[in-house]
Amino acid sequence: SKEYTRACGVIPGGVNSPVRAFKSVGGDPVLIEKAKGSKITDIDGNTYIDYVASWGPMILGHAHETIVEAISKAAKKGTSYGAPTVQETQMAELICQMVPSVEMVRMVNSGTEATMSAIRLARAYTRKSKIVKFEGCYHGHADFFLIKAGSGAMTLGVPDSPGVTENIAKDTLSATYNDLESVNTLFKTQGNEIAAIIVEPVAGNMGVVLPRPGFLQGLREIADKNNCLLIFDEVITGFRLSIGGAQEYYNVMPDLTTLGKIIGGGLPVGAYGGKKEIMQMLAPAGPVYQAGTLSGNPLAMASGLAMLGILKNTPDFYTKLDKKAELFANGLAQNLKQAGIPGVINRVGSMLTMFFTESSKVETFDEVMTSNRERYAKYFRLCLDAGIYLAPSQFEASFVSAAHTDEDIEKTLKASLGAMKQL
Repeated sequence: SKEYTRACGVIPGGVNSPVRAFKSVGGDPVLIEKAKGSKITDIDGNTYIDYVASWGPMILGHAHETIVEAISKAAKKGTSYGAPTVQETQMAELICQMVPSVEMVRMVNSGTEATMSAIRLARAYTRKSKIVKFEGCYHGHADFFLIKAGSGAMTLGVPDSPGVTENIAKDTLSATYNDLESVNTLFKTQGNEIAAIIVEPVAGNMGVVLPRPGFLQGLREIADKNNCLLIFDEVITGFRLSIGGAQEYYNVMPDLTTLGKIIGGGLPVGAYGGKKEIMQMLAPAGPVYQAGTLSGNPLAMASGLAMLGILKNTPDFYTKLDKKAELFANGLAQNLKQAGIPGVINRVGSMLTMFFTESSKVETFDEVMTSNRERYAKYFRLCLDAGIYLAPSQFEASFVSAAHTDEDIEKTLKASLGAMKQL
């Protein structure tokens, strides 16, 4: 499109976050002009039923009146002070009430900032330097997260992006998601150097991959045995799976939790929190430095307080949302069957991914990688033409929001079946 070409002249790849460029699905991205409820509208006036939901935070749908009102009220008082406000305290109190393992919390501006800071804190607290992450789990773009496992979990980390030095990579160890043995292997040889295990309790960045029974519990035990911290990256799952996130849902408590997405109600925000004793190490209470002019920004706090307030005060919010997502997932499964296409649908709560794979299950990174990306790309484009906006990558989640109606889901499933029959 003309506008996308224009963007490419002044923004690398024409986008400010890579997945938006439609590289893995082909074609040019659609540029969005506005959104309301379950729908988004592009600059040409086409309206789509949206399952990207700004990658998760729009759990109430777009431009929710209470949230828009809270933001506009706050904006009239000033957009940033770089000084403390009462709203920050209210937000922190709310998070500590809602997330079981969090006793103290620090606000930041993005998920990346939250995970980066949590790792620094974990290293300071344990006085160790290495971290364990899982292949296929994404924790933002800090240098030490952009590492894949080499061949076999024993190999040294290899940088996954130019600009990340091998020196930094060597402190990041990669394990296999859902495989406790791969974690134990790393701890056998380097256990006394490992500061933290960081994991998405439900993987959301290789598509939705659920933890096998006992996997998260196993990580908790390994961390305890080796005096290292367990960090849950709940940037996607926090307030999405339940009021207390994945830790409440699976009843496994991490030492530190990183949050983002939903707590800003659509504004840029992140947070990390955990045990008081660990969090007290942060400056100015302690020696670990981390700062940000826009942290706790009054607009983001107003938006987040409105969002969390609604979630907290709406009885059966998650039960209803779960039913909606179940309806969607079951319909997709029926479509696959009817069209005679092999696939696996992974769902937990209101997040799901349909993998076009011959594999009977998708529980590991290797099984994720058996997906037919060309088939997904074609399916994506056919759905887009039919007014359905899905994630422009096979390896992302779809999100159902409270704004999706049964009629939206019905229309989506009809378009989905039509697309599958053309694959």
